Amino acid sequence: MDATDKQILRLIQRDATLSLENIASKVDVSVNTCWRRVKHLEETGIISGRVAIVDPESVGLGQTVIVSIKTNNHSSEWLERFTEKTKNIPEVVEFYRMAGEVDYLLKIVVNTVADYDRVYKQIIADMEISDVSATFAMECIKNTTELPL
Repeated sequence: MDATDKQILRLIQRDATLSLENIASKVDVSVNTCWRRVKHLEETGIISGRVAIVDPESVGLGQTVIVSIKTNNHSSEWLERFTEKTKNIPEVVEFYRMAGEVDYLLKIVVNTVADYDRVYKQIIADMEISDVSATFAMECIKNTTELPL
């Protein structure tokens, strides 16, 4: 990946609706070259998808909850079961296995605390979990999907 590829990625990260013509003119390459580069970035998995970013509050999902989970069971079977369960909960928008004191970190987006409680009950049902701690976001100060290239 060279500087032109990085320029293309910066532009697409900000606005995936830009036309190839627009991108090509901004990075000073032909439309054909731009198309080939974008295609290569997609084929190699550097661009893994293009999405619309929806404002959560506009669709009634104004509550972000960061949940840390600790468990004493670190078997691959437990992890597989927990992963399957958690990946199938639509309110869980990010899910990380961590190093350190917390084993898993979840970002959950819901409308109300009652909605979070429903999701919480789904998460803990039939799982060996030693601790669940939820932190409720008061305000989103920065939220971006743009990687610093």
